[in-house]
Amino acid sequence: MTDEEFDLLDELYFVQHFDYLKETMGWAEDRLLATLDSLYKKSFIKCLKGPDDEIFEIESLQDLGKEMYFLATKKGLMAHNGRL
Repeated sequence: MTDEEFDLLDELYFVQHFDYLKETMGWAEDRLLATLDSLYKKSFIKCLKGPDDEIFEIESLQDLGKEMYFLATKKGLMAHNGRL
C-alpha cells in the first residue's frame, strides 16, 4: 500500500463523497481519482451512487468518480490497520 493510499483510507472509515475527499485531502482531481481507482482495484474500497447504494462493477473511476461516494471495505480496513 502506498502512502497516498494509506492517507486516503484514513478518510474512508465512513461513507464520504468525492467532493469531501477532494476538499479534505487537498489533492488535484487526477491524483485523487487515480488513488481511488488503485484502492478499488485492490478491493480496499466500495463505490456507491448514494450513501446506501453500492455499485458492483466499475470500469474506471476517471469518468464517474466525481459523482460517487466511497467507503473502505473490511479488506481495506485490515490492510490499513495492519500497517499502523
